[in-house]
Amino acid sequence: MITLRWADNDSYGHVNNAHYYSFFDTAVDGFLLTNQLRPFVSGTLQTLVVASECRYHSQVSSPGTIEVGVRVGRIGKSSVTYEVAVFTSDSEQAAAQGLFVHVCVDRETQRPAAVPAAFRTAVGH
Repeated sequence: MITLRWADNDSYGHVNNAHYYSFFDTAVDGFLLTNQLRPFVSGTLQTLVVASECRYHSQVSSPGTIEVGVRVGRIGKSSVTYEVAVFTSDSEQAAAQGLFVHVCVDRETQRPAAVPAAFRTAVGH
């Protein structure tokens, strides 16, 4: 759950589109931590955000809270695509949906590295 702040609203009275990417980042990191997945992509590895997108379906405004759902959508050789959706308490339909893509890199060389097998196993891919 993320508490919306008054500062998240723009002059039109709804959460500014740029804030959704912060929500996605917070939710994906929370997903990794809650599911004890972060250790698989740390140490000699690092994850970098290489792509993100969002489609907006309805307005969201402060005050209030949102839930951001996260699931692993696709795992490539070095990338993990997370599917994300923003929900408010007043609707079962997502207010926004998007993607958030991490690429695993070697921390030292910053070159792409394979997603660890243990990570794949842990998320069922």
